[in-house]
Amino acid sequence: MSKTLLETIKCLDGEPYHLAYHQNRVNYSRKILNYHSPLTLKLNPPKKGLYRCRIIYNEEIIKIEYLPYQYQNINVFKLVSTSIEYALKYEDLSEINALLSHESDEIILIKKGLVTDTSIANICFFNGKEWLTPKKPLLKGTTRQRLLDEKRLIEADILATNIHKYKKIALCNAMIDFAIIENAIIS
Repeated sequence: MSKTLLETIKCLDGEPYHLAYHQNRVNYSRKILNYHSPLTLKLNPPKKGLYRCRIIYNEEIIKIEYLPYQYQNINVFKLVSTSIEYALKYEDLSEINALLSHESDEIILIKKGLVTDTSIANICFFNGKEWLTPKKPLLKGTTRQRLLDEKRLIEADILATNIHKYKKIALCNAMIDFAIIENAIIS
């Protein structure tokens, strides 16, 4: 049995956001897993409200669900070393979820001394001049890619030991887009 993949798409008042980026990731992931026939994302989100569209798929779409979404407040981060490989967005997040801590709102995953991601989003750092994002994230998110394409982010190696030198941090994913974290605490 093949592993199932997950795609998460922001839908607001019946409109899916940045569908082309999600379609590209679905096609890329399927190609890596040797599924070569096209799989087109056809969505019918609720007409009112903010929803997280969850698409579970492998060779075919298994399930599409629309879950009401509410932003969560994230301020306290804990650095966590890992050796996890997560190049494709799999439905099974148990390896990442096992790293979560009750001591923080979110974790920053460190691999071989370099910052990669958080458990829910790609991470970005402001050096006073430009926004940087890790060259080697665990997962190349669709929002991260869009912001790179728009020249709003620059890829860089970000050493875990240098995190405290940055002026601001931000998270980016399909649901929150680009969210600057005010007064972030990193331990």
